[in-house]
Amino acid sequence: MQFVKYHAAGNDYLVYHDNTPFECCNRAISLICDRHRGLGSDGILVPVVQPGKMLSVQIFNTDGSEAEKSGNGLRILCRYLWDQGIVSHEPFELITKGGKVYCQVLDSGRRISIAMGMATFPETERHSMEVDGMRLQLNLVSMGNPHCVVFVDQTTEALARKLGPTIERLSLFPNRTNVQFVQVVDRRNLMVQIWERGVGYTLSSGTSSCAAAAVSRRLGFVEDQVTVHMPGGQITIELDEENNVLMQGPVCKVGRYWLDQECLSQIG
Repeated sequence: MQFVKYHAAGNDYLVYHDNTPFECCNRAISLICDRHRGLGSDGILVPVVQPGKMLSVQIFNTDGSEAEKSGNGLRILCRYLWDQGIVSHEPFELITKGGKVYCQVLDSGRRISIAMGMATFPETERHSMEVDGMRLQLNLVSMGNPHCVVFVDQTTEALARKLGPTIERLSLFPNRTNVQFVQVVDRRNLMVQIWERGVGYTLSSGTSSCAAAAVSRRLGFVEDQVTVHMPGGQITIELDEENNVLMQGPVCKVGRYWLDQECLSQIG
């Protein structure tokens, strides 16, 4: 079983690169993504490239669940498609479980621009709740996948690890949620720490960056264009008046990996 590994601002994915169908159970996916017993990654991307049909992708989290959308994952997939000669520098469309996106490869594959679609807000978009003894304002938004944005005076990894697991599984979120802890630096810069649904603490996230910027702009904290700073790197987000989100960020190729069948025999 072959994979090509990339990272996008520290968020790494294995892209399935094999001629056989990808048929792995949740436990196998978790094992492949395991950083000690497998190849190690924040998820797996399975490209669907069929003649005469639009390009699409399946996105798997480290717990084996399928994600609707991943901004970093999509940038990585675009770079993979470009490396394989499937796409050029011309814009192209890509179907995800969370909707269609519009992509363009820039800077010889080192940067990718993606029109991520519209940020949508539920009828009740703000909830005041007590979580682990702290009174928090939870701001809900969807980028085709669910997000909960929490503004704090200072965002830290420790805070994300402490509160993220609890917020992810609140009854308010029947399908769980991604969580962003956001510190507003100024009107053009946000500091964000992320707890990702089905993965855990991550160094960066594309859709989380979109969500943080969309809620921040909606509340009047930032301008239409904002740089989101995360431990793994930076992503630029631009919003229009209808809450359509344009994301641009880096991608780096890591290498090609072959998974030995002996690895999967650990499942038992």
